[in-house]
Amino acid sequence: MRAQLVRSIHVLLMCMACCLSTWAQAQAPVFNSEKHAFRVTTLVTGLENPWSIAFLPDGRMLVTERAGRLRLVSQDHKLDPKPIDGLPEVIAQGQGGLFDVVLHPQYAQNGWIYWAYNAPGPGGWGTALARGKLQDHRMTEVQVLFSMQPKTRSSFHFGGRIVFDQAGFVYLTLGDRGDKDRAQKLNDHAGSVIRLHDDGRVPANNPFVNRAGALAEKWTLGNRNMQGAALHPQTGELWTHEHGPQGGDEVNVMRSGLNYGWPVITYGVNYGLGTKIGEGQAKAGLEQPLRVWVPSIAPSGMAFVSGSQFPQWQGNLLVGALRGQMLIRLTLDGEKVLGEERLLQGRSRLRDVRVGPDGLVYLLTDEAQGALLRLEPVKP
Repeated sequence: MRAQLVRSIHVLLMCMACCLSTWAQAQAPVFNSEKHAFRVTTLVTGLENPWSIAFLPDGRMLVTERAGRLRLVSQDHKLDPKPIDGLPEVIAQGQGGLFDVVLHPQYAQNGWIYWAYNAPGPGGWGTALARGKLQDHRMTEVQVLFSMQPKTRSSFHFGGRIVFDQAGFVYLTLGDRGDKDRAQKLNDHAGSVIRLHDDGRVPANNPFVNRAGALAEKWTLGNRNMQGAALHPQTGELWTHEHGPQGGDEVNVMRSGLNYGWPVITYGVNYGLGTKIGEGQAKAGLEQPLRVWVPSIAPSGMAFVSGSQFPQWQGNLLVGALRGQMLIRLTLDGEKVLGEERLLQGRSRLRDVRVGPDGLVYLLTDEAQGALLRLEPVKP
């Protein structure tokens, strides 16, 4: 009798939790876009400046906090109070801290989890890439695969997004560290995308491998501060966006060995002065962006829409905005931007944008009491 009573109470509590969840979803406000009506459901609160989300196969999620903590969220969206141990030292300074977290494409077979972070070293600190395997609440077999050089004590422009391509190469975005001239130097990692094998080795066909005085990890140059990166689902190419100075935020397609212009060309201007930077907005041999925002929206996080949940958004590019406090939806025709819709304006600073395995859209708000949000379509 006692065991049966306990089971009955357990079933009752589960039913109540389910009903409360359904009620909460029903109470969530409905937003109308040009293509879909959707609700925004708050899944987790109490995150300190969260930066990135990764989805584990068992339904749990990993969330990074810029202060240096890697957190676990359970299948029923409960935030584990105990951060994951075993990460290398993270320097939480200014814009620096713990950044992106990404699963290896063959995670089910090898268990590798990758993260970007601000690492200490001679001269100061800079963006690094590490990997490890999660066991209970600890990262094991931790390996630091890359650490940018040279390091400085600047607190600005770290980049920090990680993307795997279809061939298994891993890409890491790096900011110019607040020193714009570094972005044009081949002997400096700053202001570039780097490209590595999944174990940190340098690919033999990287564009500057045989260039005297160049750093072999570099794959692009002339980038300012890329805080959004995603692989195009059809072409397999790496798309990024980056912050411009007081305007001139950009969306670009990253290609081997190309120069994206910063600070020689830009659509932005000097802060507070409005004066021209470099040589103007275009120059032969330097890449033009696919999309420019003037004034700045401060973009962070991006994802291509896939899956069946938002069929009318299929193939669109979603971009979060910090300064603009909104979610931007770009409609595309190949590499041409056909239109832009601004959603959730004024709601929160959006740091990360992901499409989950369930096809729903997940957002992180960049606040001292940040939240994990989910966009859910409202069926007509």
